[in-house]
Amino acid sequence: MAFHRSETEFEGLYIIRPDVFGDARGFFTELYNQQAFEAIGLGHLNFVQDNLSSSSKGIIRGLHFQEAPYAQGKLITVLQGRVLDVAVDIRKDSPTYGKHFQIELSADELTLVYIPEGFAHGFQVLSDQCLFSYKCTNIYHKPSDGGILWNDPNLGIQWHDIPPLVSAKDQALPPLAAFKTPF
Repeated sequence: MAFHRSETEFEGLYIIRPDVFGDARGFFTELYNQQAFEAIGLGHLNFVQDNLSSSSKGIIRGLHFQEAPYAQGKLITVLQGRVLDVAVDIRKDSPTYGKHFQIELSADELTLVYIPEGFAHGFQVLSDQCLFSYKCTNIYHKPSDGGILWNDPNLGIQWHDIPPLVSAKDQALPPLAAFKTPF
């Protein structure tokens, strides 16, 4: 099976589309294959933890990251439902610092996105229910956990017009202007 990598304006952030084989019974695809990732130039990635999130419509999770030495790259996809996925570049020397990337992901398309270390990540659930999967290049380490305010107007993120359900923790995150990047 093959994967097809598309570049974005953000260094190291890629859209990845797997081959999907379907017939009257359903479909089959691979969501990760080390050899196939080597063929598209991503063989250096070493995933050490898989996460699965279940959420309902309107829930916004993020914008989260982990500081070094526990910084994480994430390979994300939606297994059920649909989300608006957002990544904000927080690498201080990056030409795209403070800019965001957003894409709608759905289980119908099975598109994957690789978000490298140095990005804050979040998503908004657009369907009634969602199963969101992400492979991480580092383990979760609570003391290294950080984030940026999801609705910081200076980021210009165009969230969908759905009443947001946001945790108290995420509502208390700082805006980008008050944030000192660890990257």
